[in-house]
Amino acid sequence: MLRHLESLQGFTKEELLGFITRAITLKQERLSGVQHLQLSGKTVGMVFEKVSTRTRVSFEAAMYGLGGQVIFLSGRDTQLARSEPLKDMARVMSRYVDGLVIRTFGQEVVTELAKYATVPVINALTDLHHPCQILSDVMTVIEKKGSIENLKIAWIGDGNNMANSWIQAASIIGFELVMACPEGYDPDSQILESARKQATKPITLVRNPEEAMAGADVVNTDVWASMGQEDEQEERMKIFAPYQVNSDLMAKAPADAIVLHCLPAHREEEITEDVLESDQCVAFDQAENKMHMHKAILEKLIDL
Repeated sequence: MLRHLESLQGFTKEELLGFITRAITLKQERLSGVQHLQLSGKTVGMVFEKVSTRTRVSFEAAMYGLGGQVIFLSGRDTQLARSEPLKDMARVMSRYVDGLVIRTFGQEVVTELAKYATVPVINALTDLHHPCQILSDVMTVIEKKGSIENLKIAWIGDGNNMANSWIQAASIIGFELVMACPEGYDPDSQILESARKQATKPITLVRNPEEAMAGADVVNTDVWASMGQEDEQEERMKIFAPYQVNSDLMAKAPADAIVLHCLPAHREEEITEDVLESDQCVAFDQAENKMHMHKAILEKLIDL
């Protein structure tokens, strides 16, 4: 049965944990020298309207690592630059490739492509969601902490696409999430409201970052100005300054708390050099896990 990954919503706890378990297995097998050829003869088309380093390389490495092939197209390389209807692109590309990985601005682009595509459409980032990244992040937490259901996750900073996908993960998997965001920079209200109705553990929004840090097992942050918000950088620097993840703020969390950052990091802005380079920070393990998670996602959705 054809499945798309537009966001985490619509997947069960068992399915999300299944992606994570499989990614951990694939990682262990790779370290043991096992060669993966599950997607030999398959091709994935990657259409990226937003620039990328980690997401692009990790998806390409994942597909090649499964024995498959990749066709990469930037936004300017497609007819999207000439306003080709998305439904036409979806139906044509479906006849060329076995899956589509999309990194774009509007969530509606992914939704429209998924509506008309006859191959899996995978959201590699929109302004609203970043589901593959959060699955990699949860995988990292489970590797470091053993499980996630009984942990408290703190999100410090902008209520952006990462925050939205963390909210959905918390509601589906079932763990406590506390988000500290400045007023006016909250996560999507509809996503938050819907998640709270489904959640079995508290999903809380606060203004004081120290409140979020109290008892936090995992501390998570992201850049203050995402792609497309560069003109807001100066204003955001002032507003978000109290939300910097630094040694003083980390002192409010337990000593064994781990720090996540999806990278790239703006050192001395949302996170300080000493925290990013500390033993508590697992950002580079987190970055590696993107490749293993993308393997699990590609394998599952293309092989359905």
